[in-house]
Amino acid sequence: MLPAEAIDTGVVGARHFETRYGLLGKPAQIRFRILDGRHTIGGCSDLTVPVSQFAALRTGVERVFITENEVNALAFPDVESSMVVFGGGYGIERLAQVDWLRCRRVMYWGDIDTHGFAILDRLRASIPSVESLLMDEGTLQAHRRVWGQEDGDKRYLADLMWLTEQERRLFTQLRDNVFEERLRLEQERIGYTWAVDAIRRS
Repeated sequence: MLPAEAIDTGVVGARHFETRYGLLGKPAQIRFRILDGRHTIGGCSDLTVPVSQFAALRTGVERVFITENEVNALAFPDVESSMVVFGGGYGIERLAQVDWLRCRRVMYWGDIDTHGFAILDRLRASIPSVESLLMDEGTLQAHRRVWGQEDGDKRYLADLMWLTEQERRLFTQLRDNVFEERLRLEQERIGYTWAVDAIRRS
């Protein structure tokens, strides 16, 4: 039995069990795929490792794609000297601990909605050179038939500080319902050929 003073009574819920009782929690993980067979690690191309190990990774890849959707990451085409990282939504901040990313070309592909741009903004705050991919008005308009809607009470409506002029314009149009009420284009709804062509051109 733990003494009462060892229990953090201010922390509740099953997700915070370890914190409440002072137990060692499971370390945050990063999953990534190597997209070029010359850079596999011990012959493995799809790996999940603790953030600290990813931060210590010695790799020769020159470009890192980050995407939120697992299906997209699994379907990512082979790209020379590249890897794709499974982003994990706002957990993207884990990548701020990875110094070697600042020496690579990093491209972020998220949903075209208010949260997609908020996550991009947060990532760019720690990796200023990150570029957006498939988060433009041309992609949005080309996929009108698969537009969806964000939940009305969960949209991100605050100002963003780290977007480019083009990104900020599209974010503002989405936030202000210029095209359609609460518009979103989920990344997995983008046509595969369209996405691969953009990845190849990047």
